[in-house]
Amino acid sequence: MIDWPGIWNENDSSRRISPTRAILYLGSLVYRLIVSSRNRLYDRQILKFVRLARPVISVGNLTVGGTGKTPCVIGLAKMLARRGYRPVVLSRGYGGKNQASVNIVSDGKNIMLGAEEAGDEPLLIARSLPGIPVLTGAKRALTGQAAIERFNADVLICDDAFQHRQIFRDIDIVLLDADRPLGNDRLLPRGELREPAGSLRRADCIVLTRADKAGTPPDEIARITRERSIPVFRSVHRLREMVRPREHLTLPPENFRGKSICAFCGIARPASFKKSLLDAGMHILSFIDFPDHYAYKRDDLEAIQKHFSTQNADAWITTEKDAMRLEESPDFLNQLFIARMEMEIQPSTPSFDDFILRRLKDLILKT
Repeated sequence: MIDWPGIWNENDSSRRISPTRAILYLGSLVYRLIVSSRNRLYDRQILKFVRLARPVISVGNLTVGGTGKTPCVIGLAKMLARRGYRPVVLSRGYGGKNQASVNIVSDGKNIMLGAEEAGDEPLLIARSLPGIPVLTGAKRALTGQAAIERFNADVLICDDAFQHRQIFRDIDIVLLDADRPLGNDRLLPRGELREPAGSLRRADCIVLTRADKAGTPPDEIARITRERSIPVFRSVHRLREMVRPREHLTLPPENFRGKSICAFCGIARPASFKKSLLDAGMHILSFIDFPDHYAYKRDDLEAIQKHFSTQNADAWITTEKDAMRLEESPDFLNQLFIARMEMEIQPSTPSFDDFILRRLKDLILKT
């Protein structure tokens, strides 16, 4: 398995030119040409987009994974529902095996699909949003139309859709990790960037995630936001609570301060999860990380269980997203505590909520 983070890491000790890096660099040049040409065709409206009959809000990023899109989608949907809107969340359903054009993960009342069919992130969103439908499908135009016709949606929230330009977005929210907003400043496959930094000119607002200790954005981002008057919000990820599925038990993180724990995860930024546990005052005896969206096998779970059993830990912990992929292994899942995270956008003038609500109000008045 290729160690992409190791290859992308510019702070390692092996900066010398290697055949692998040379090939990846050439690949990134080809990728840049393709992405730039595609964006130019959309900008000039040679490639046409579909405009749906309801406002569309996209939550996306520039880099590969790990910026906090899922908690942002959840928080945004909850906020809109509190304000009287009828949002529906649309996701591509990465990792899900159900290939229908429209898959109903949740109708707002019942969970219809599991992680294997829908993907772990859509299932996590659905479980976090009772009363709000969640749909998956490769073409957001089709899932968006289904959301309007079947669920009377008045706002569509597209998860991970900044690069999905086939559908017109009324509000484009772009998330950047405050610690590494542009990754290593290189495009795929040599780096983490899905698009050049200049693509931020399409954004309506930017949210710097995990921004509690980070400084100012890089000059290139600051210049673009200043030129385009793009508001920049800052957010932090917080460990909200610990959940024990077996007992339906929910505890505050403070209960684990000073406890010795073992943890594992298969997410894009495992270091961020580890830091959250350390910030909560936990003593980590063992931490195992797997690739993002990793499909755990029985051998993996047996190996984790065998290793953790030797550590004499007070608790075994994983992420909520990993828990979605473990629902088919209830005996193992019931031994764990699930760390439930949330995104908190810091106060500003205007606030993030006010910015979104004002834009929606303007859109409605124009129709």
